Amino acid sequence: MAVLKPFRAVRPKAEYAAKTAALPYDVMDSEEARRMAEGNPFSFLHVDRAEIDLDPSVGIYDPVVYETAARNLRSLLDKGINIREEKPVYYIYRQIMNGRAQAGIVGCASIDDYEKNIIKKHEFTRRDKEEDRVRHVDACNANTGPIFLTFRDDGSVTEFTGRWMGTHESLMSFQSEDGIRHTVWLIDDPDVIEALEKHMSSVPAFYIADGHHRCASAYRVGKMRREEHPDYDGSEEFNFFLAVLFPSNELRILDYNRVVRDLNGLTKEEFLTKAEEKFWVKALPACPKGASEEELASFRPGKKHDFCCCLEGQWYLLTAKPGSYDEKDPVARLDVSILQDNLLAPVLGIGDPRTDDRILFVGGIRGLKELVRLTENGAAAAFAMYPTTLDDLMSIADAGAVMPPKSTWFEPKLRSGLFIHELS
Repeated sequence: MAVLKPFRAVRPKAEYAAKTAALPYDVMDSEEARRMAEGNPFSFLHVDRAEIDLDPSVGIYDPVVYETAARNLRSLLDKGINIREEKPVYYIYRQIMNGRAQAGIVGCASIDDYEKNIIKKHEFTRRDKEEDRVRHVDACNANTGPIFLTFRDDGSVTEFTGRWMGTHESLMSFQSEDGIRHTVWLIDDPDVIEALEKHMSSVPAFYIADGHHRCASAYRVGKMRREEHPDYDGSEEFNFFLAVLFPSNELRILDYNRVVRDLNGLTKEEFLTKAEEKFWVKALPACPKGASEEELASFRPGKKHDFCCCLEGQWYLLTAKPGSYDEKDPVARLDVSILQDNLLAPVLGIGDPRTDDRILFVGGIRGLKELVRLTENGAAAAFAMYPTTLDDLMSIADAGAVMPPKSTWFEPKLRSGLFIHELS
């Protein structure tokens, strides 16, 4: 059974929370991070993307970057921006985006659960990205970004968080620049903590929703510390890592769309003819020039196995024909797999979407206007996808399989800097 334990968090004082909280390090590049943190000395990007405090000529994997991150993290405590809890606690972290709320429990998960696959994965990780965060976590002696976990709730956790939020004052609350409301409640009642920890231990499995590289890196640092301390007994903080655990029925996956730079030498007509071998193809009503996101809503797929393709200013509905995929295979029946196996690879020659620079991936948060913009600026075609579901994700993880790259896009993103877990 799974472990989610309370911990002595380092966190910002309430008055600094809004300025400290930052998007995850891996949703931006260095230049974007510099712009985001400009004029804000409290931004957690000074820890998670510490290269922004160095000359741009310094490589992002230079040892001085990790040294700077550790120094900046210590500085937040030294200057009284952050405080350390006096005893182990849990938190509730709620986000509201466009009127829709999700609330999760903040605690620490176990590296043993990760190793035993009680914490289940659905993605491969890249070694270079892992190595970067291993060096970062090791230098900071802390997990600085939470892992986004989910689980199948029987309703009891949702009921508990709703009751607690309704009867207790929040610890911190602010609205980020993107309009998302972030609110945190402290759970410090010893009896409640004991009951919650016991309840979590009855959950059969947790699933990584987002943060596979952070999770793998936290695991590797924990194993490194065990080698450094062969007399460890399992209770040390390096045996655990920072996580926020959400009931799966509160989460939402957005579409993760595809854009291709060219049609592999085919004309529009030739491409559509080949597409008709595996898809029913239907031209959709004309899209007005400069259409708003609301006007483009009719070009979103309405169900699984439907795809909307923008090609030379015209939208088409592509519906996968029976027999073009294996409905019993949890990976093969994913829409991202159907498109890849029946169109992107055999027709457009995009064999490995991880490495082929002829394909771009566009998160659903950017809307269909971004797909139109890209096609108007030289891309050959864009494909609006129906979102992968949480049931798909958990079925694949349960089967010990992995999803194709860029299958899921979760919103809202968890903010870094609100909770820090020290390893010793």
